[in-house]
Amino acid sequence: MYLGVSPVLPVATPAFDLFPPVRHVIHTVGPVWDGGGYGEAETLASCYRRCLAVADGLGATSVAFPAISTGAYGFPADLAARIAVDTLTTAPTAVTLVRLVAFDAPSRDLLRAALAEH
Repeated sequence: MYLGVSPVLPVATPAFDLFPPVRHVIHTVGPVWDGGGYGEAETLASCYRRCLAVADGLGATSVAFPAISTGAYGFPADLAARIAVDTLTTAPTAVTLVRLVAFDAPSRDLLRAALAEH
């Protein structure tokens, strides 16, 4: 059951020795899916917007996002893809390059479809 807890604010940490080299990792906690009636969609959109705000604060011009909340948190991947694309293409930010990272072909296809719909 979704407890209505406010989303945790994203936090940036040094990326240390990640490859390819990046300066920071921005961590966020996405919503747990509980049927969609508890503000999960808005919370997910907020995660993306808040991460962009952190990136702006760091002076980052590019970011990469995985499909937030679609794994263990059970957010429907098709809805999450549409939320990610809609939010990332409309949020005010100085970031000029956003990469959406898919870990498998079905996720990639959902992201492509969301981009094509947008």
